[in-house]
Amino acid sequence: MNKVKVGYFASTGLLSLMLSMSVGMYFIKHSEISAVFVKLGYPANMVYPLAVAKILGIIAIWSRKSKTLVEFSYAGFFYTFLLAFYAHVSIGDGQEVGALVALVLLTISYFTQKKHYK
Repeated sequence: MNKVKVGYFASTGLLSLMLSMSVGMYFIKHSEISAVFVKLGYPANMVYPLAVAKILGIIAIWSRKSKTLVEFSYAGFFYTFLLAFYAHVSIGDGQEVGALVALVLLTISYFTQKKHYK
């Protein structure tokens, strides 16, 4: 297995695991997550739509049915993680590391998938 393939599957797998865990938390601990969203300055009613969007994004990235959907998924995740990072930094709760790790994994996944699938 070459380095690009390992990099792609490792980063995309870890990213998918992080996203799946957050989606699980959105459904299992909805009231606590809603409170965190409000603390971060986002409306609490965004929790379920964001969970569904994350699930659909994971499916789009792994299924690769449409290059456009893959690009939109990566872009959506990029802006989600960037906004999460900024929100955590702005309130100073020290939780921005998760968003930063997700951004790094997303960047590696994006650029290695470009090489892997060309």
